[in-house]
Amino acid sequence: MSALRDRAYETLKRRIVEVELRPGERLVERDLAAELDVSRIPLREALHLLAAEGLVVIVPNRGALVSPLTPADVRDLFDVRESLEVLAARLAAGRAGADDLARLRGCLDRARDAVRRGDRRGIVTANAEFHAEIVEAAGNALLGTLMRPLDAQLRRLFLLTSERDPARQCTEHEELYTAIAGGDADRAAACALRHVADGREPTLALAGRWAADIDPVEVTRTRRRRTEPSAAGRRPEDPAASPGLW
Repeated sequence: MSALRDRAYETLKRRIVEVELRPGERLVERDLAAELDVSRIPLREALHLLAAEGLVVIVPNRGALVSPLTPADVRDLFDVRESLEVLAARLAAGRAGADDLARLRGCLDRARDAVRRGDRRGIVTANAEFHAEIVEAAGNALLGTLMRPLDAQLRRLFLLTSERDPARQCTEHEELYTAIAGGDADRAAACALRHVADGREPTLALAGRWAADIDPVEVTRTRRRRTEPSAAGRRPEDPAASPGLW
């Protein structure tokens, strides 16, 4: 049973993070169970795991939907990032070993290569991995536990804000890496804070464009899945949609 639950969980998580399933989209158990070739019990368990990570909203006795991502959600996420990611950078500067630095360097190289190729998803993946590796290098188990549920939210956010200047983000990551590799905790913390803070206003501006007035109860009132996205619900890769628009 756990294997089926885990498979459903991983598949749905990937589809939500990569915006194959749109914010506010109704998740119909019958349809998903057929698509994933699982029964409803492991599917429901997977949905509850995703709800615990903030990726799914479950309306009791009605059903589930992909969590909307509102300006308020983005603001809250940045508030947390400005505290926890700064702490992670400070700790990493004092604790990162050769292997940690090699993994961070690899993330930077993959991001630069993705920028050259114009590979948006590659850029998002490499940048998200860079932030995750800093948390790992911090060597603080509690910090890792606190940050782990945010990882998927950050990856989804990074994809939705992929129109932000990727070259600038690479430069900021290089500066942060240099501070960590040099063991300069104060500089690493300052670089991390500046990097997160610089992204706040542009991201909130974009979030104002994605936002839709989504009522979870109303969305789950019908047992049918939405098949035609509204203008506020087009995937970023839709040619008719502006980059990053929801």
